[in-house]
Amino acid sequence: MSDYKIRLIKPDDNKPLADVIRTVLTQQGNNVDGTVFTDEATDRMFDGYQTENSVYYIVEIDNKVVGGCGVAQLIGEKETTCELQRLFLLKEARGYGIGQKLVEKCINFAKRKGYKLMYLETFPNMVEAIGLYKKNGFKLIDKPLGSTGHFYCTTRMTLDL
Repeated sequence: MSDYKIRLIKPDDNKPLADVIRTVLTQQGNNVDGTVFTDEATDRMFDGYQTENSVYYIVEIDNKVVGGCGVAQLIGEKETTCELQRLFLLKEARGYGIGQKLVEKCINFAKRKGYKLMYLETFPNMVEAIGLYKKNGFKLIDKPLGSTGHFYCTTRMTLDL
């Protein structure tokens, strides 16, 4: 698929992006407490990525928000540790390499900002996402890092940048 667009998040993206995130989580059976499903920040995504060392990329197809992914410093860790956050794509946007493109953009951003370690949390049943992360060099770790508050996300991975 070549007719998608990746751009930076705007304030108007809050509602459609929250809808995408909750749709994907519901389809995966991960619409529970202890995830971004109930996280208040999910409804104000634009606000969460306005610092110099954070970014959130939106994916659009035919001017419709179909997903996104971001990077921010990992709360409770050294300033050289960031988190790959909220990689979600609607079904219609999967299988075209868009997730790969988002991960690459986020890794490149993190390197430019001087981060040395990238952390992520996901769900054990998100097999395709875990495969994508492994393809990009992420390794499974046993214990959580930082304080994300997402205790339901029991698959944790890191990437040395």
